[in-house]
Formats: sequence, C-alpha cells, structure tokens
Amino acid sequence: MTAATSAGPDVVAVTCLAFEGRIARRSGVAVLCNGRREHLRDQVERAAERACGLISFGVAGGLDPGLRSGDWVVAANVVTDTGRYGTDASWARRLCLALPTARFANISGCDEPIAAPAAKFALGREQRTIAVDNESHVVAEVAARKNIPFVVARVVLDPAWRTLPPAALAPLRADGTSDVIAVMRSVARMPRQLGDLAMVTADAFRAWSELRLGCARLGRGLGFWDAAAESIPLATADGNDVEESAPYAAAV
Repeated sequence: MTAATSAGPDVVAVTCLAFEGRIARRSGVAVLCNGRREHLRDQVERAAERACGLISFGVAGGLDPGLRSGDWVVAANVVTDTGRYGTDASWARRLCLALPTARFANISGCDEPIAAPAAKFALGREQRTIAVDNESHVVAEVAARKNIPFVVARVVLDPAWRTLPPAALAPLRADGTSDVIAVMRSVARMPRQLGDLAMVTADAFRAWSELRLGCARLGRGLGFWDAAAESIPLATADGNDVEESAPYAAAV
C-alpha cells in the first residue's frame, strides 16, 4: 500500500488495476492496489487499522442495460450472497454532488469477474443491482466489522451486453498491471477474440478518461473531507432499496 503523507489516519482507496491506483493518488489518499484477489481481504484488514475511511474506487462491470462504459455509479448498498452493507450516507452524498450524472444505486460484490451478458443480467435481476466489481464486498465487510465509514465510486468499464473475452480475464500481476505475455498467449490460442478484445480496450479507454475527470471533481480525499454538502438530503427510496432507474441528479 502507498500511504498518504500525513501522520494521522488515512482515507484508503482500494483498487485492483494499476491505473485506478495512479488516478486515486492524485487526491492525496493512501492506495491499496492488489491485482491478486487471494490476499485482498488480509490487505484491507491491515489498511483499515489506520484508516479514517475506505473507498472502493475504480471500474466496474455493468449489470443494468442502461449503463454504458464511462458512466459513474455511486453505491447506496453493496449486496453480496450473504448480506447487504449500507455505505456512509454523508460521504456518498458528497460523491453524488461532485458527480451529478452518477447513478446512485445498489451494486453487487463478488470474487470473480463476470464475463457473459446472460450471467450479468441474471445477477442484476437477482440482487436488484446495477453494477458489479471484485473489491467492494471485501471493503464493505471489513468496514462494517471495524465500524469505519466506507463508500463505493466506480466507472462502468464493460456494459452489461459486452462479453469479456478470455484475454481480458488473464490474471494480473500483483501490482495491478496487465500480464502482456499471458494476454498474447490467450490471443494466440483464440485469435477470433481479437474483435471483442478491441471493443473492451475502447471501453477501458473511456472508463479511464472518465475516472480521471471524476477524480479531479471529487478533490482532496476523494470527497471525504468536503463538508459543504452536509445539509443537502440524499434521496433514497428507503433504508434497503433505492430508486435504481433514476440518476441521482434527477432525485434531488
């Protein structure tokens, strides 16, 4: 983990991909970037020991067909197979105000990427969520156990209708960078996936661009330290469900 420069507690951004971590560092947060999910929980546990807040930050897969690559999602709740974890309302409010086009809704957390559109649609229907990623559920579980505020701010990379080709699912290096040799080997074995891989690459570029812009809007601490929005109510349907079809900007 790359720590912030202050001696006090850190806002910790949990990411998987190296470019997500590089972008998050611009806001002066500590970054936990782990390309190998098998050690993620232990690393988040250690990071939480000196954290004042945890944010799951980066890209996600779309589950709602209305989401396109580059769209922001701010989580109201993180839904897993075993439970539901509510994000910090004040911090989530600040994220939504800084990212006025973001969808404020429930997201799913799971251990592995979901490649097939049919599986994405099924998960979204089952859990009533609009996006999925592979870190937020770990962040949510640790934050709940340690009573630390947490939020999720994610940009859609692959829309719900996009099939992730095998090369896009090649294991990452531990630092979150692509294993280029593994990708090339996958393409050599299945050259017909090149078209799908090119579309995923274009999606990734749009997501990267929007992630950079959004990070600049969120400012210091990825929205944690900005108290200007505290008096503005955060619109949700109730404590368990949110209006998942409407952008946050339309609900305030």
